[in-house]
Amino acid sequence: MRAPAASAPGMPVRSRALRTPVWTWRRPLHAVLRWLPSASIFFGVGVLARGGFHQLARIGWPEVASIVLILAGATTAVVRRVKRNASGALISFKDELDLGGTLLTAAFIVVTMVGTALFPVIYLLVAFLVTFFSRAAGATLLLGAVVVDGMETLPHNPSLFLSHAAFLLVFAGLYHVVLSARLAAASKAENQAVKKRIKEFEERARTFRLVSSGTRDSMPGVREEEKWLVASVKEIEGALGSALEIAEGALRTHTCGVFLLTADDRSLKLHDCRSPSDHVQRDKFPSGEGIFGALLKRGMAVRMHAPTGVKGVTYYEPGGPTVGALLAVPIVERGGLMRGVLVADRVNAEPFTENDERVLTSIAAEVLRAMEVERVMGYIRKNRDEKDRFFRAIEELNRASSPDQVFLAVLESARQIASLDFSAVTLVSEENGKRQHRIARMTGVTAQGRALEGKVFVDNNGLVANVVRYGAPLPGREVAAMDRQIIFDDDTQVRGLSALKIFPLVAGDRILGTLVAGSRKKAAFDGDSLRMLEVIAMQAAQAVLRAQLYEQMETMATTDGLSGLLNHRTFQARFDEALATARRYSRKCSLILTDVDHFKSVNDTYGHPMGDSVLKGVARILKEKARDTDLVARYGGEEFAIVMPETDARGAQVIAERIREAVMAEVFQTEQGPLKITLSLGIATFPEAGAEKQVLIDLADQCLYFAKRHGRNQSVTVSQLQQRPLALAAGKRG
Repeated sequence: MRAPAASAPGMPVRSRALRTPVWTWRRPLHAVLRWLPSASIFFGVGVLARGGFHQLARIGWPEVASIVLILAGATTAVVRRVKRNASGALISFKDELDLGGTLLTAAFIVVTMVGTALFPVIYLLVAFLVTFFSRAAGATLLLGAVVVDGMETLPHNPSLFLSHAAFLLVFAGLYHVVLSARLAAASKAENQAVKKRIKEFEERARTFRLVSSGTRDSMPGVREEEKWLVASVKEIEGALGSALEIAEGALRTHTCGVFLLTADDRSLKLHDCRSPSDHVQRDKFPSGEGIFGALLKRGMAVRMHAPTGVKGVTYYEPGGPTVGALLAVPIVERGGLMRGVLVADRVNAEPFTENDERVLTSIAAEVLRAMEVERVMGYIRKNRDEKDRFFRAIEELNRASSPDQVFLAVLESARQIASLDFSAVTLVSEENGKRQHRIARMTGVTAQGRALEGKVFVDNNGLVANVVRYGAPLPGREVAAMDRQIIFDDDTQVRGLSALKIFPLVAGDRILGTLVAGSRKKAAFDGDSLRMLEVIAMQAAQAVLRAQLYEQMETMATTDGLSGLLNHRTFQARFDEALATARRYSRKCSLILTDVDHFKSVNDTYGHPMGDSVLKGVARILKEKARDTDLVARYGGEEFAIVMPETDARGAQVIAERIREAVMAEVFQTEQGPLKITLSLGIATFPEAGAEKQVLIDLADQCLYFAKRHGRNQSVTVSQLQQRPLALAAGKRG
């Protein structure tokens, strides 16, 4: 139903709310504020014309009143301009005169009080106003400055007035021409380029509805989501503009506008309108007042007219036109959701007809249809973007070659798909017949503020352990319904998550670990997101398995199978790298070659399996006693090598002695009783012993065999090798 039209001019409106005047006290206040700047200008100029402000000692109440009025008028003009800029309203000629006039009057007052030496301030101010205000306002203010200066100086000093006037005209004109020309040229070139490209894409967007995405390339520097939003808004605004033009022509309106409800439904705000009036309300105004309040409450069209003016019109500022006839229809979505009001009015009292109402209702439906179409388009674009991110995530996982790269790709892909606040990848392994879990990589921190990355925890009843145990995503219910969140173990609490899902990393019949996904948003995981995360987890499992196999193959290619140390080939390559670094930075680099004493007798007496155990034990001691920066390798047979960057001969021998003593203290248990062995070691240092790799290897080998020939179980450097055997024997140990 709708509100019936009045049967005769002046017929009272049925709704009592519409008869009540709305904020009647605002009109006089608005009028005072509107004319305050103009009044302050005239009053200040009048005081100047009467000779005021010339003597500080004789300042009376007119001067004080003038200063107060000028300050109040300037403040009012500035506030009004700021409000109009914020609301997008056009700046009127009067607004520019009010602001510029108050500033000029204040400047003349200051110059009069201080002296003519400060008159260049007037030149600069006028130049600024002429440049940045409209031409009409700038010219008027320039003329006003000449007139005010003439009142002050022409009766007493005509030549000074002429020079002032000439400087004002020339200075302001040149400043305006030069600066405006440069700004106009730059702005014109930029606008032409932007408009040309936008026009091309907009034409394609209107022709091919589904390829409106082309507009996003015309807005560099804007995020993808914002580009889609701008494209949608442009489409809706285009539809609204066309609809309003049709309504304006068909209904012969004074104002035809669309007012939309804000997000909280408490206010209405003008979205677009066609009107010659400058008084259409640009700021938000309450949605429950006046005619619009009744319309939104009842959800029906309103049609009324009155020769003396329709009451309850709230969409004009005070001082706006008197509305003789009004037609307003609600913009209502399916399901009764109110979105706004489409209004048309006339200044004369010619009433709108039922046919006019049908036309405006159809236009309101067209406006709503434009919004709904763009909403559907946004949904389609969102789904397409999600699919694009999903496929890019799969590509990144397939490119990853190491476990660490896989973990990073998994977490980044999951974060983009579901906007996660917390995510982690865990791996499961068997140690001594017991299952344990390790957090390989994570993003986000616990509520305790410490990182979880690298944490190892044993099998338990937590969610991660259960996902690995049962091979199915958990939890099966909302986080809020769980008594307690135990994701990893009892010692690690991750709080603040409103949505949580843990997926198994399944590769064939193996479960390698889990993908943990959490968000502070309760509705973070919809059906599509969960499905994509599940596929990401499956692909991640395959990628982790490939990376692990690749890592194992790389380890097999570089590591000795028996000892677990670097093999001979890798040792040669790494030694070359260490020597190159030492040459470049003029650093020391030492090489230690070791050999197990009487190893052949160990094999002959205790058997080769025991010999292998001895080699493994020696390799373990070498690895423990060497530093993290040292390279430990199996050189061949029972020989081992250690490359020690940035280490001189003395430092190398200290470490060599620690190794020798540790090996000598080690006891190997055999079927024939305990077994103890010893090591002999040879040490050569770059660059004093030699500058080439093979020279250093040969010298270390000579030192090693010198030690073996002179009693074994000792370390020998090149400098000691060059001494006499008797002197060396005195330092022998064991």
